[in-house]
Amino acid sequence: MSRRGKRLTTRFCSTAGPGRYHDGGGDGLCLLVKPSGSRFWIQRVTIDGKRRDIGLGPFPAASLTEARARAAANKALVREGKGAELLHRTDKSCITFDEAAERYLSKRIEGLSNEKHRAQWRSTLATYAFPALGHMPVDRIGLRDVLRALEPIWEAKPETAARLRGRIEAVLSWATVAGYREGDNPARWKGNLAEVLPAPSALKRRKGADHHPAVALVDLPRWWARLGEVGGMGAAALRFAALTAARSGEVRGATWGEIEGLHVGRQNRQNRQNSIRPGELAIWRIPAARMKMKRDHVAPLSRAALEVLEAVTRIEGEALIFPGARAGRPMSDMTLAKAMKAAHARDLAAGGPGFCDPRSGRPAVPHGLRSSFRDWAAERGYERDLAELALAHDVGSAVERAYRRSDMVERRRAMMDAWADFLEGRETSGNVLDLRPSASRSAW
Repeated sequence: MSRRGKRLTTRFCSTAGPGRYHDGGGDGLCLLVKPSGSRFWIQRVTIDGKRRDIGLGPFPAASLTEARARAAANKALVREGKGAELLHRTDKSCITFDEAAERYLSKRIEGLSNEKHRAQWRSTLATYAFPALGHMPVDRIGLRDVLRALEPIWEAKPETAARLRGRIEAVLSWATVAGYREGDNPARWKGNLAEVLPAPSALKRRKGADHHPAVALVDLPRWWARLGEVGGMGAAALRFAALTAARSGEVRGATWGEIEGLHVGRQNRQNRQNSIRPGELAIWRIPAARMKMKRDHVAPLSRAALEVLEAVTRIEGEALIFPGARAGRPMSDMTLAKAMKAAHARDLAAGGPGFCDPRSGRPAVPHGLRSSFRDWAAERGYERDLAELALAHDVGSAVERAYRRSDMVERRRAMMDAWADFLEGRETSGNVLDLRPSASRSAW
């Protein structure tokens, strides 16, 4: 939209919708309004026979009067033949934070692991950072400006706020390397924001923000029975997740090729059912690319976990164990959540209390099963490292991890067998099992 011949007013500049609006004063000044609502001044000049756009700052930080004065001064420099000096002085100082974010994301997004993460990056910045910082030139953003974006959600949404801080820091770091700003990064945590904001970890513990609602230990056998009443691929995937203490994404992306020790039985080849050969010990090898810690993980499979796999109908030509509705695509995270809700609803319908977290009172979610497993392992006296390895968490130093080549797979197998017995209500004793390594056991 153009307003050639007409002079802009402050009120119009404040209310105009997306577009490019010329001031009409002859200096090439115009107001650029982006779809996001960001507004900044642009001046079009001709230097060495080429048209150039020069940024004059954001509105309203730079008022209409200030923009006109800067435009007039620039026009005078061009008339004096100093246009090249003007370009050198301004070509790297007019980029705004939202522009820097877009340029950074165009390169950064290629390295993100999935579409969900790519969408989250844009969404977080657009929702929380752009309203406070989007219109600002990156070289003018300081500590107070970053705080203006973070403080409204820092205590209310500590996990989101911590991610937002890291993403703002990344954009500003890119802007510094690209030459658009100089000096310290105002979004840096150590020795900077850490001095004026409470630590995110403390806020999470205070508010329980990092606690996924989990099934109480006493309710787990009843929950397992109710889940057995729920049919479908989602319920099967949830049972496998519970038995392996794995993350939802690891289970949803699991392929038949990652399972060692599971075969198509001769007598069931027509129905493509699966079986375990007698005497073999099955494991699930998850490649680093699908792990949160980006390291290969070996999960021993209990008898109950194998029974889940044996019951899954293997689709010809389909690599995924738990495929989604579309061929070759994993099921969504919501499919497991629906199975969890279905078990909860069945218990309520039968007159039970359902399955709610004993601390928060909220209905349990699939990821909370990992917490339930960790509580069970602690109560049964299993050593910490054993349980942490089962959860694919970091254990010990890099040197210790390098020497623990077996990752205690066979010791974990005994623990996962006991965990399956507990879920199925077949646990005969709460005594701690003898998990000392046996010479007769081979290391994986």
